[in-house]
Amino acid sequence: MPEMFFTVRWPDGTAQRCYSPSLVVEDHLEPGARYPVAEFVQRSCAALEAGSERVRARYGFACSNAQAQMGEIRARAAALDGSHRAGHVRVEGFER
Repeated sequence: MPEMFFTVRWPDGTAQRCYSPSLVVEDHLEPGARYPVAEFVQRSCAALEAGSERVRARYGFACSNAQAQMGEIRARAAALDGSHRAGHVRVEGFER
């Protein structure tokens, strides 16, 4: 499966390079777009879950790296302080 990475910038200014097991993330996130934190978490986790299911369909098991990435994204969002939690996450780009 063609894996890819996507880089995001959180409202506190930190960047995060994220893994996806498939290109499906391009159906859920747009480079240059800014999403409220909660919406970004929802969209990115939906993309990673879809990618993980593609792995399951092909190999018979879910993608543990996608599951771990979802956990990292959720934890990063939860760690934001109140003022940053109300901000936006910017999708900086994709790498194949």
